[in-house]
Amino acid sequence: MSPSELVRTWVDRFNDADIDGLCALYAPDAVNHQVVTEPLHGRDSIRKLFEIEFARAEMVCKIENLFEDGEWAILEWSDPLGLRASGFFHVQNDQIVFQRGYFDQLTFFKVQNLPVPDTYLNRK
Repeated sequence: MSPSELVRTWVDRFNDADIDGLCALYAPDAVNHQVVTEPLHGRDSIRKLFEIEFARAEMVCKIENLFEDGEWAILEWSDPLGLRASGFFHVQNDQIVFQRGYFDQLTFFKVQNLPVPDTYLNRK
């Protein structure tokens, strides 16, 4: 599967909130670094992220642009509530080995009607 095909599968599973299906796309020792948090190492940590995020918010990923360069896929996406983001996926042997995501966390909280955590931007 090419990197862009894998990311299309990732988007489908993300939109279905299919945590098992999403985690199956990651290598056992994959790294997921959403820049608003510290990098997560391994499938178990990545699974916890999806469990937390899908439990607190209904998320939808609409592909705006999807590019491929060698082992990399670059995704620009939006959701129906107005959040815009991008992600970089390094794919080897049909699995994601590294992912980095860029989005505005404050916008995420606002469009999802979530309270801003006390620890956000060191506001404690």
